[in-house]
Amino acid sequence: MRVIDYVNQGGLIMYILLAFNVIGITLMLIKFFLIAIEGKKSDVTATTLSNKIKNDFQTKDHGILLELIKQEISAYVKKLEVGINTIKIIASISPLLGLLGTVIGVLMAFRVMSETGLTNPELFAEGISVALLTTVGGLIVAIPHYIGHSYLLGLIDNFESALEKQLLAKLL
Repeated sequence: MRVIDYVNQGGLIMYILLAFNVIGITLMLIKFFLIAIEGKKSDVTATTLSNKIKNDFQTKDHGILLELIKQEISAYVKKLEVGINTIKIIASISPLLGLLGTVIGVLMAFRVMSETGLTNPELFAEGISVALLTTVGGLIVAIPHYIGHSYLLGLIDNFESALEKQLLAKLL
């Protein structure tokens, strides 16, 4: 059986999961690419931020400089984090959608049983099949998104730490 056949058999829930997967994977790839670029130009970014701090704030107080560095880095990194929560939401919602599909499939199976009895096991099995497919679909979408979200946060934390060290070296 082809993947599209599984998606068709799973119904609306599977189409929603497929859309979430496409959106989430695209976001993750874009974020990996952008963070890699930022990592390569972190020295330029540190120079730009240090010049901004020097020009905007004329102070020699190390405590104030340290606070300014943290604020500038936080504002800069915030831009990198845009879209990361969407990945987390997809990772969180996908198993719930799979569970919703499971409940719908089991309801279909019991409805068939109540209407026809067990005279036609194929109809009963169809509901159970939907239940299992959507459960698997939800997990297939969620697992890579959890991993990607965690990995992206780690990359951003590493970038933030490296940028902070570079800024400290330039300003203090």
